[in-house]
Order: sequence, then structure tokens, then C-alpha cells
Amino acid sequence: MSADRPARLIFLWNNFGPMHADRVEAVARRFPDAEVHGIELFDHDITYDWHSDTRAAFEKTTLFTKGDAPGLLARTRALIGLAWSMRRATWFLCHYERPEVFAMALVLRLTGQRVFTMGCSKFDDKPRNALSEWLKSLVLRPYHGAIGTVQRSADYFRFLGMRKRPVSSPYNTLSLARMRAQAEGVTPPAFADRPWVIVARLVEKKNLAMALRAYALYRESGGTRTLEICGNGALEADLKARAAEVSIAEHVVFHGFVQTTEISRTLARGLALILPSLEEQFGNVVIEAQALDRPVLLSEICGARELMVQDWVNGFAFPHDCPESLAGYMTLLDTDEPLWQRLSDGARQSAPRGDVAAFAEAVATLVSAQEERA
Repeated sequence: MSADRPARLIFLWNNFGPMHADRVEAVARRFPDAEVHGIELFDHDITYDWHSDTRAAFEKTTLFTKGDAPGLLARTRALIGLAWSMRRATWFLCHYERPEVFAMALVLRLTGQRVFTMGCSKFDDKPRNALSEWLKSLVLRPYHGAIGTVQRSADYFRFLGMRKRPVSSPYNTLSLARMRAQAEGVTPPAFADRPWVIVARLVEKKNLAMALRAYALYRESGGTRTLEICGNGALEADLKARAAEVSIAEHVVFHGFVQTTEISRTLARGLALILPSLEEQFGNVVIEAQALDRPVLLSEICGARELMVQDWVNGFAFPHDCPESLAGYMTLLDTDEPLWQRLSDGARQSAPRGDVAAFAEAVATLVSAQEERA
């Protein structure tokens, strides 16, 4: 078996959303002679309401359906059984922190399989403590390497003990072609009528209360665009109440959770994406926005800043605790159509950095590196 032609490649996630299917499909294109499989623990996701996705390019196995409520032992037995039944493969596992995934990785390593992890966490995502970081370094020991996303994510894997194991990039990717196809037929409004767009779960870490405050400041300075928010979550009632308190409720549209097709169509007619997160390992919606030529205003903490966003090129970054800064960038873009067009052009040019073809090459890098070590 050559480095370029592995016999079987298998990818594991909790649930196959569209971006996961995008990635595995891209790998199948990159390795046309390999058997490519996708495994999802569940056919639904407790965090996102997206539809479980599959493609003709790869086989997908679902271990548990919506009516199931498997405990840790049942999940562990299912994964270990799968690992034993699908031997002689190269495995890519997400969720290394879960006990059942660690058990699977350990069995794969002990039976001579090649096994890699995937993720986008960074050391600066949140406060860390020595004990939890040491435990992470232990559960990462079975892996031959990892796929992270650019420098900070790769550095975190190395901090956790992978200094002598290969770490490739990027992990966070999706199909630009799919996003663009989903937006076909949308007639964008005139520049003056384009809304601001937020795509995020309505939870604390997304920092939407600050975004509403920034939007209120923008309106006070004379801005007239509406704000459209796609997403659901526990804070929906609180955020609607906050919008009413600062007299912007009639200008803010809460769409609730929408599937990826509607996200594409909303972004296509928007002015720019806003991502104000307090904590954000990456922010895949940034790639979605750039796939549709939309500039991005995001907080400096977002991992996507490193790979995808450059000030004055395709967007702006602002401090997550400074609504005045976000409002200032909103006001700047509001009436300056030449600047907006320049940033839109920059978004289109940078979008390929987040395309799934790059993920497929990251997989190829690890496959090649492991073959060289063998």
C-alpha cells in the first residue's frame, strides 16, 4: 500500500452535519482507489438541529438512532466492536476527550491500526488547569498524529504531547461549491438594503448581548439596516427582551435555527457576517460567509481570525468586550460601498483557504508521514 493509495480511510464524528459530509466526500475524491467510510455515533445532534447528511462518495454507518439512549458502556462496546470488525484501516477520530473514543483509539493502536485525532481547540479558548491538561495528554497517547487548524490549534496539540508526531492543517473546512449552489437563484438587494447577519447559537459564549448593544449604538449613530439572527438556544427569550430594552426589537429578526441552505441564502443577501464570540475554537460560519463573498466582523478570540480574516482585506476584528468597536466598524461599512466591495472581493479570494480540498490534503499529509515512518 503506497502513501498515496491507502486501502481504507474511516472518519468518526458524533453526528454527520453537512460540513462533515463535505470533508469525507473531499477525501474520497482525493483517494479515488480507497474505501472511504464515515461513522456517526448518533443520527441527530443535541447541540445542532441540522439534518444528518450523507453522500454517494462514501459509506456511512450510524450506531444509534434518535430513540436510543445508550450509556457509556453501550457506546464503548459499539465503538470497540466497530474497530474490530473494520480492521486494516487508517482512522480519523474526533472527540478524543470522550472515554468511549479513547477506548476505541487504544484498541486501534494496540491492534496495529493507524489512528489520528481531529480538532480545533486552542490553549487560549478558556482558562486551563494543569490536571486537565495532563489528563488530555494521556488520552492523546494512542494517536499517531492530528489534524488541527493553523498555528494555535497545532501548537496546542504539540503542547499536549504531540511534539514528535505529525500535526497537519486545516481541520475546519466545508464545501465552497455546496454553499454557492445553495444560494443560486437569490437576487441580492441593493447595497443600501442589505442586512447585517449573525449565525450563531443563542448561548452565552456567542456574546450576542454585546452584539445587540453594538447594533443599538450603530442605530443611534444613524444606521438603518436591519439585523438578522439565525440560530436557537436557551437565551432566545433573554435576547429578545434585551432588544426591546434598548429599543431595537422592531429592527432585529430572529429566524431561529435554519438548515444550511437557508444560511447560504441569508448570507447571500446580507451585507456582512458578525461573529462576536467570547469563546470560539474556530467559527465555521466565517467560511460560509466568505464562500458567498461576504466580509466578516469577528471578535479577536475567534480561531478563524488566524486563517481567514485580515483587517482591511476581507473584514475586521474587534475586542469581544467592546461594543463601541463593533459599532464603529458597522458604521464604517454602512455607507462606504467601495470599501464594502473591496472587502467582498477579498473574502472571495481568501475563501479557498477554508475549502474541503485543503482538509483532504491534510489527511494526505498524515497518511504520507505515517507511511514514511513505517
